[in-house]
Amino acid sequence: MFVERSVYGTFCLYDTEPWAGQFSEWEVTLVDLMSRWVSYELERERASERLQRQNDRLEQFTSVVSHDLRNPLNVLQGSLELAEQSGDPEHFERARRAIGRMDALVEDLLSLARAGDAIDDPEPVDLGALTRRCWDGVDTGDATLDVATDRTVRADESRLRQLLENLVGNAVEHGGQRVTVGDLPGGFYVADDGPGIPPEERDRVLEGGSSTADGTGLGLRIVAEIAAAHGWELSVAESEAGGARFEFTGVV
Repeated sequence: MFVERSVYGTFCLYDTEPWAGQFSEWEVTLVDLMSRWVSYELERERASERLQRQNDRLEQFTSVVSHDLRNPLNVLQGSLELAEQSGDPEHFERARRAIGRMDALVEDLLSLARAGDAIDDPEPVDLGALTRRCWDGVDTGDATLDVATDRTVRADESRLRQLLENLVGNAVEHGGQRVTVGDLPGGFYVADDGPGIPPEERDRVLEGGSSTADGTGLGLRIVAEIAAAHGWELSVAESEAGGARFEFTGVV
């Protein structure tokens, strides 16, 4: 049986009595039609899931453009008007901060648009080595990194790097001083010793749009989209140090 031009599985039929003869032409045709019907339903289900994810991202984009981008744009306009009237450097500084905020939002929106795209050709990636490279590429201040994994995972390396950088950045921005990446049965985790995420908010933070720091609120939504694109399950828990722990399972 084929789904989206790839072998999905075998369509099997059985009986309660031994079968000594051969299948008739009609029986072969019936099995072929049933196999095609099941393949079509599976393809339709996958297409429906992709469409739903695209609609969810479109809704997120609409929300950001109509609200989150409008706020810094209003700040920018007001600051420039005040700067034009008074020449006070503080108004120019507020304008620059507003521009920086809009730039960050646009970058995260572009990342979110790509994050959920299907991954057709994953490659073996050394999780520990990639984590160390991500750490070097993020402003982590005085925080420290503990790599407790030698796992190799099959992934899109670029998107896995973004996932790790987002989690590292999120941990440090929220006060974490130690970030740990370790193994789980069938997966891995990223944990920190920051303030953690209350149980009632753990699902919501993965939906995007909420941030208690200076971020855009889309970082963890991007993490969730990247995990889904890989076919991984993502859950949020409490780390041993009382911080946040992001667990990825179903990883090969």
